[in-house]
Amino acid sequence: MNLRKRLRLYVITDRRLRDEIETVNAALEGGATAIQMRIKNAPTGKMIRIGKELRKITKEYDALFFVDDRLDVALAVNADGVQLGPDDMPAAIARELAPNLIIGASVYSLEEALKAERDGADYLGAGSVFPTKTKKDVRVLGLEGLRKVVESVKIPVVAIGGINHENVRKVLEIGVDGIAVISAIVGAPDVKKATEEMRKIIDEYLGGE
Repeated sequence: MNLRKRLRLYVITDRRLRDEIETVNAALEGGATAIQMRIKNAPTGKMIRIGKELRKITKEYDALFFVDDRLDVALAVNADGVQLGPDDMPAAIARELAPNLIIGASVYSLEEALKAERDGADYLGAGSVFPTKTKKDVRVLGLEGLRKVVESVKIPVVAIGGINHENVRKVLEIGVDGIAVISAIVGAPDVKKATEEMRKIIDEYLGGE
């Protein structure tokens, strides 16, 4: 399956809302195609232990597995890729150190998107599309800002930030390749059901497998 299809429903863990293992099992059962382990302020050893568990589960479902921020942890757990923000290791250096990893870049403006593409990112996580409480001091790109990014880059674009079952259609209409979700799935009473519903909407716009 090509990268664009494998990024269509990208679920990001958040331990403030739910345990990582529980989240990933239920999200993959519901049809998530990619998982990102996002753990802030945990010891590296703990991140590696959880990451190895998540790597096993994602392999069973043939889903992509990414680690947020940490190239060393991504390599240690044999992840498919790493997601890097503007303040993290530059994509070009990550590419030199780990030529086989898929490099995702988090971008918050058209300028950052174009730079990440030039630096060799394989795909973009572009946002925040809507205001969100998941991250502090988040910059809101908005639907129009997202449209400019999609129209200006050649690599896949995954939209992120405040996306839920009610507003996701507006995002998909712009022509993104995938949707990244935290609260609308990880914070839902039934993670599997929330994932199934989101996947159904995405498939309507992007076509089935």
